[in-house]
Amino acid sequence: MIIWNEAGKQCKAVWRSESGLPAPKKVVIADDTLKADVAYRLACEGTALLWRGDFQNARQLLIALSRRVDRKPSKTSAVASEAFNLHRQAQGQRARVLAMILIPLNTDYSIPLGRAPEVALACHEVYGKSGGASVVSLRELLGLVGAHEWRKKGVEIPVLENRIYPHYGVFSPVRGEYLTLVNNAPLPSTELAFDIGTGTGVLAALLAQRGVQRVIATDQDVRALRCAKDNLVSLGFDAQVDVLHADLFPQGRAPLIVCNPPWIPARPSAAVEFAIYDPASQMLRGFLAGLPEHLSEGGEGWLILSDIAEHLGLRTRDELLQWIHAAGLRVIDKADIKPHHPKIADTSDPLHAARKAETTSLWRLAAS
Repeated sequence: MIIWNEAGKQCKAVWRSESGLPAPKKVVIADDTLKADVAYRLACEGTALLWRGDFQNARQLLIALSRRVDRKPSKTSAVASEAFNLHRQAQGQRARVLAMILIPLNTDYSIPLGRAPEVALACHEVYGKSGGASVVSLRELLGLVGAHEWRKKGVEIPVLENRIYPHYGVFSPVRGEYLTLVNNAPLPSTELAFDIGTGTGVLAALLAQRGVQRVIATDQDVRALRCAKDNLVSLGFDAQVDVLHADLFPQGRAPLIVCNPPWIPARPSAAVEFAIYDPASQMLRGFLAGLPEHLSEGGEGWLILSDIAEHLGLRTRDELLQWIHAAGLRVIDKADIKPHHPKIADTSDPLHAARKAETTSLWRLAAS
């Protein structure tokens, strides 16, 4: 619950935060008369602003706060790992400040503010049943609405000649180079494949499209499982693909096991970041360690991995090769591709050098 004082009375409501932020302890009422400089000072001090003015003015205030946060010069470092840590710290501080503008939601998820948009469907998709009046940060609410729009229009996947529809909290397959690698690699078998950590289900769908008769796609995130099932149904692959709740591997063995783990060994700051950050490379190491006992004789494990962690100084190539060897695996082949996302050209990005040097690889592994 979030608690605040208003008009001489103590009020409370359900606190919603998908990023796991605790309810602010200090809350003041704010409206259209609040100046951006004052709002920025309060937000930096940890005081949340519960908005009672016009909704669109709250959006303008959020933009004004973001400009002030971004205007503050960030510390820089020539050491890649330190530059990454400083960047993450700056991102965290930015998120905390911008989360301080709060929006009330009625029991039916309507917003009791002037010029407020209709957000009930987006809220239902993420929060489920209401359970009463609630309060959410404007930044998160706008993220819900944006995710709802992505879910409606989808992401074009050229190798599928179709679209994937990501749900909120499930990483969108916006980088297509790894899909090209999977589409071009020679299949060791078309009988059965496991897709470990399926997410949106895009790799399971691609394997099915390539003629794999049965695919077992696993994930431990409930939202990912729902998302994958919806996508596989819409693509017409639900008869070929079984979606299971599992921590990495399903039972049994397969001649092909595919995994695209999070690429950066760092701690996520929100649930959605588990698709990007893999603390201490836990998923990567777990996949490699468990792969031999789940591969059929003569089978292959396909590890899809970017080397950006190496360029950031967070993991070495020798470490990766040692984990492969320690698991009783050998490298059959490795296919590489350079990414082509817009951040490569963004020289203002503190991680630009690492992104420019990045290569995505498909490692074809077999039991030694």
